[in-house]
Amino acid sequence: MKSWVLLLGLSGHIGKASQHSNVHTSIFLFICTMNDSFFDTLIEPTLLLDEQRCRQNIKAMYARAKNAGVSFRPHFKTHQSHEVGRWFREEGVDKITVSSLRMAEYFAADGWADITVAFPVNIREINRINDLASKIKLNVLIENERSIQYLAQHLLHPIGAFLKIDIGYHRTGLDPKDEHQISSLLKTIDHYDKIKAVGLLGHAGHSYKARGKAAIHKIHKESLALIRSLKEKLQTDYPELLISVGDTPTCSWEQHFPQVDEIRPGNFVFYDLAQWRIGSCRFDQIAVAMACPIVAKHPDRQQLVIYGGGVHFAKDQSKLLDGKTTYYGHVVPFQKGNWGLPNGQNYIASLSQEHGIVQVQADIMNQYQVGDFITILPIHSCMAANAMKSYRTLDGKILSRL
Repeated sequence: MKSWVLLLGLSGHIGKASQHSNVHTSIFLFICTMNDSFFDTLIEPTLLLDEQRCRQNIKAMYARAKNAGVSFRPHFKTHQSHEVGRWFREEGVDKITVSSLRMAEYFAADGWADITVAFPVNIREINRINDLASKIKLNVLIENERSIQYLAQHLLHPIGAFLKIDIGYHRTGLDPKDEHQISSLLKTIDHYDKIKAVGLLGHAGHSYKARGKAAIHKIHKESLALIRSLKEKLQTDYPELLISVGDTPTCSWEQHFPQVDEIRPGNFVFYDLAQWRIGSCRFDQIAVAMACPIVAKHPDRQQLVIYGGGVHFAKDQSKLLDGKTTYYGHVVPFQKGNWGLPNGQNYIASLSQEHGIVQVQADIMNQYQVGDFITILPIHSCMAANAMKSYRTLDGKILSRL
């Protein structure tokens, strides 16, 4: 009951998770019985999508960007679905971000004509680049002279180029304080008519380690200061350079993006328990969950075995309230066609390729039988969606994805 009370309070208040340092949530599980008609047609692990929650998330982020006076170029790497992409279009979105040229091809085929590939350009895909550039407005990401020279020699059609700037994540990108190197790259681009420098692009991915509003705001403030300072130094020679930033935690909280031209959040479309733990979303904004059947019971050790393993969820893990026990999910009830809050301390103890082992209390063991379903909120919805390759909405529609 302690865990239920704690999580109930957290679900209603964005960012409150950071106040409870002993709570480290990975995946929540929702159990429903076999006689629930919602699951009659399911036979194997299935990724469920709450269309209403998803559309509300899209609408809210679009409104946030509009109110902040910045362009909205959402990242589509989380959902990777034509159908979900059309929900963005219905709100007025007309330009997008993707993480691969293959993904750009997929969405270009559905009518998206202004696409930024927010991943350092892979020059070995020059044929894809040329094909896309002949059909759409294509922006690529550059952070070295070798890429510029290769593109200049092989491009058949014009493209835009963002310089990737490291604004604190330290995954990749140019040092924003190295004005000499950045100016040199811009001057090199100036020599070629098929490449146009369009802006400076940063991703504050270190916001995923934040806990609560204050920590998110600190990262937002510091990362914007870095890229704004760089833009100011380049202003005289390159006054038209755009500033493009985007990560779900800061974009979910912040109201102001001074001197920023566009934002590119992506995970917000579904959210997940990692974002809930950070404080980016409320529990009731999480829009995807995995439904998995129970395939075996072991009452002697109070464990359920589910058909749903690492190939469905990845293997993100955390610790229970004791700070020692590793777990991969937490059991909560499934009611009235949707998922609810946890009830008791019942958790995934381990995951292998296809198996999930769920440690449960005695009352849970007695309530459920082989063939019943468990519904699971992933810690990282991007990874779960990529593994499953399709969605089933709560009203039964099947949505395909890349």
